[in-house]
Amino acid sequence: MIAHTPKPPYYAVIFSSLLTDNDQGYRETNKLINELAQQFDGFLGMEDARSNVGVSVSYWRDLESIKKWKKNIDHQKAQQQGQRLWYSHYKVRIAKVERDYEFIKP
Repeated sequence: MIAHTPKPPYYAVIFSSLLTDNDQGYRETNKLINELAQQFDGFLGMEDARSNVGVSVSYWRDLESIKKWKKNIDHQKAQQQGQRLWYSHYKVRIAKVERDYEFIKP
């Protein structure tokens, strides 16, 4: 699903990842963390896709919301577990969205 975001500006956190062969518990933890993020102040929406490379984009009201989410204890535990078990490589990018536009087929 494409996230419904407000009029810019807002921020995007782009998480690109490669998984290891060990995916035990990954889906459950990922679902839990995504649900937790949705309840977090400043969260605007999320989109993700996985093929060879997984890409998750979460949208946030401001940089302060992103910083608070990064410090969330449950999020930190999931990050540590991901580094230990699930990810062979990941990269996080934070970008300011200054413009957006969309097409919806009638």
